[in-house]
Amino acid sequence: MRCLFLCRTLAAAALAATIALPAGAQSVVGKGRTGPVPDPVNLDIIGMFQTKFVSVGDDLFIAGQPTEKALREMKAKGVTTVVNLRMPEEMARIGFDEAALIEQLGMKYVHIPMRGSAENPYGPKELDAFAAAIGAADGKVLLHCTVAWRASHLWAAYLIRDRQVPVASALAHTRMINLRDDMPVGGQQPLEGFLGRTLPEMARPKP
Repeated sequence: MRCLFLCRTLAAAALAATIALPAGAQSVVGKGRTGPVPDPVNLDIIGMFQTKFVSVGDDLFIAGQPTEKALREMKAKGVTTVVNLRMPEEMARIGFDEAALIEQLGMKYVHIPMRGSAENPYGPKELDAFAAAIGAADGKVLLHCTVAWRASHLWAAYLIRDRQVPVASALAHTRMINLRDDMPVGGQQPLEGFLGRTLPEMARPKP
């Protein structure tokens, strides 16, 4: 009887601990993961990031340009891989060497420069590079561009193609970050470029 009581007590404690876990406490980084992900949670950007900083689950951050302070804090939070989508000329204006700082902090730097040009397109190969980076990560990941617009489109493409999330769900999720598909920069929808197809579900600029 004592053993039965003890087993029931331990089982109840385990259940309570599971229920107590934060709703967003779910790993989204790693190879071969499929299915839905938790909604993005907005975090404080002051002194840290430009425009946007969100967490998705417990091991992915999506943001605008980070400051030096932000990168150091990301390291302290367990980030091991930083994926940057900005062009070299954009990075030359931030006032510090991001790649060098990331190397100094012992994190992996993955640079996938893109701007929708013939030389640096929003294309399937860029999505492949991101999928490889997030699949190989051995810790938390920070994905960033300037204001999390390109990052939102790339993340949406990954959700649709690699995690097999329905298009409508992926759009709703990334609109909570900074997808802005109703007013795309230069009239481009990077998400469609990454997937190599048109998505009727996307919003279109108002005439």
